[in-house]
Amino acid sequence: MWSGPRNLSTAMMYSFGNRADFAVWDEPFYAPYLATSDYDHPMKDEIIASHEANAETVASLCLDSIPDQKPHFYMKHMPHHMLDPFPRDWIRSCVNVHLIRHPARVIASYGNKRAQITSEDIGFQQQLALYRAFGGVVIDSADIRKNPKEMLQILCDIIGLDFDDAMLSWPSGPRPFDGVWATHWYDAVHKSTGFAGAEGPLPDVGEDHHLLQSVMPAYEEMAKDAI
Repeated sequence: MWSGPRNLSTAMMYSFGNRADFAVWDEPFYAPYLATSDYDHPMKDEIIASHEANAETVASLCLDSIPDQKPHFYMKHMPHHMLDPFPRDWIRSCVNVHLIRHPARVIASYGNKRAQITSEDIGFQQQLALYRAFGGVVIDSADIRKNPKEMLQILCDIIGLDFDDAMLSWPSGPRPFDGVWATHWYDAVHKSTGFAGAEGPLPDVGEDHHLLQSVMPAYEEMAKDAI
């Protein structure tokens, strides 16, 4: 599952993670991304220390045996974590799903956590590049929030997976598969027990209007292929 931040990505991870037949891995390349780049993220040192930080090792583990001998493995990936030197051949062996969200909503939500936002931070161009290279299924978070059961049933059918009602709700609080960064980023989803309802009007992004305009073409190209 590929998506930028603030895209409903953690809720989707909790949805699939609530199934008995899935193991889950939260942002496998986050530590390699931080260890290899000079990007300054909250909890950077703790993330690198607590998770595997070698990109080649992470790539090999993506194709290794599934933890706990589960039949399916849900990996929550951020496109901007896939720096140019990182291995990508493993992607071809996966069922790739691209979760998208209108950039105005992403920018507004991300701005609540970080004062300065760049296109690199929210990953729209990087996600489009991965979609062009490897294909996959596109699903818009707005459609999931409007009708979670219908959209998850459609998604499961497309990727050859039986739908499970367990995907529609989960216990509140953290999950054992959360990355160490959950204490900074996952406060809202930790209070949730299911998908939030449909979203209202698009927010005003104010001074970030130039950023919105720069990433809209990438979003729109993927949105036209959404299920």
